[in-house]
Amino acid sequence: MIAPEPFFQPRGTPFSVYHRTKALAGFGHEIDILTYHLGEDLEIPNTNIYRVRNMPFIRQVIIGPSFKKFFLNILILFKGLSLLKRGDYDCIHAHEEAGFFAVFYGKLFCLPVVYDMHSSIPEQIENFSFFKNPITVGLTSWMEKRIIKNSEAVIGICPHLIEIVGSIDEQKKAVCIENTPMVEDLKAVDDNKKEALRREIGLADEKVALYTGTFERYQGMDLLIDSIPYVIKEFPDVKFVLVGGKDWQVEDVKKAVKEKKMVKYVIFTGLRPFEDMDGFMAISDILLSPRKKGTNTPLKLYSYLKSGKPIVATDLLTHTQVLNNEVAVLTDPKPSAFASGIVKLLKDPSLGQTLGKAGQKLMEKDYSYEKFLEKTKQVYDYIATKA
Repeated sequence: MIAPEPFFQPRGTPFSVYHRTKALAGFGHEIDILTYHLGEDLEIPNTNIYRVRNMPFIRQVIIGPSFKKFFLNILILFKGLSLLKRGDYDCIHAHEEAGFFAVFYGKLFCLPVVYDMHSSIPEQIENFSFFKNPITVGLTSWMEKRIIKNSEAVIGICPHLIEIVGSIDEQKKAVCIENTPMVEDLKAVDDNKKEALRREIGLADEKVALYTGTFERYQGMDLLIDSIPYVIKEFPDVKFVLVGGKDWQVEDVKKAVKEKKMVKYVIFTGLRPFEDMDGFMAISDILLSPRKKGTNTPLKLYSYLKSGKPIVATDLLTHTQVLNNEVAVLTDPKPSAFASGIVKLLKDPSLGQTLGKAGQKLMEKDYSYEKFLEKTKQVYDYIATKA
């Protein structure tokens, strides 16, 4: 399994790599993970972790395309060749852009390839404004087509990606497997823990609108901050709790909050471990996802749904692949509209309860861990027929 990211770190793709590996190990497969020099070594049954050589001048890798990733991926390419030459493998499972290496390896060593597609590569280049020009987008589009056409099977983490696969090769075996397993770790929170958390972050009895996740630009942090004054006009007792963000990103958002004179209405917690998320959602009244760009489903949505709390999200494909008006308040991606969605729930708590319960039912019906295992097994049963 080739994972071109820091593994393990608590963010989207590494979570997916971990749970995909854990599921395959549970089916009795033996897995070697090839990844960057960064990250925590996890104990996973039947699994070995191999890393590229230590690069002391690279201490972190940001989400999305970067020159650091380009350099580290060259190391991945050669390390992968070394492992394949001396190993006895039945399949190559590649995440993200490592699919390009994988299809090369597959041809060279006559092995089937499973491509774990977490995003569309050309869309990611555009979303992150990384060498955003027609030549780069065209090149990455060609690369994505080569990966899909030369993989035996493709896993997409949301329906939009499966549509992309079908548009490139309508005969390709493609299975949508949402990133839901981590939700299984969320537990009920007792009143003592809730009260302790409220005291820790400086909350009294205010209503809480919660955002969790990264502070990358596409997440819509500016949209969220710009919506706060509209909400405060009608509900001055609301606190916006923002969980996540690297230090420099938090400082940038704090600056925007200060400019709008909203400092007393916003609480920043910085990065917190995933095991704290159940507590934050438990003390919240409304959960927020203001994303403005992209088509992938935010990982947080599955946790949000399981919590039973009402959600306000922008009415864009990134959300509507999972959410609908029966489980969330969906708004235009404009500050006044997003604020109106929050105000709507603050005015009508019973609506929030109805949406929250419907969200929990949707989670249980369509996104359970059993469904995740069933779909993962389906892919590898198919690969077994091709080996």
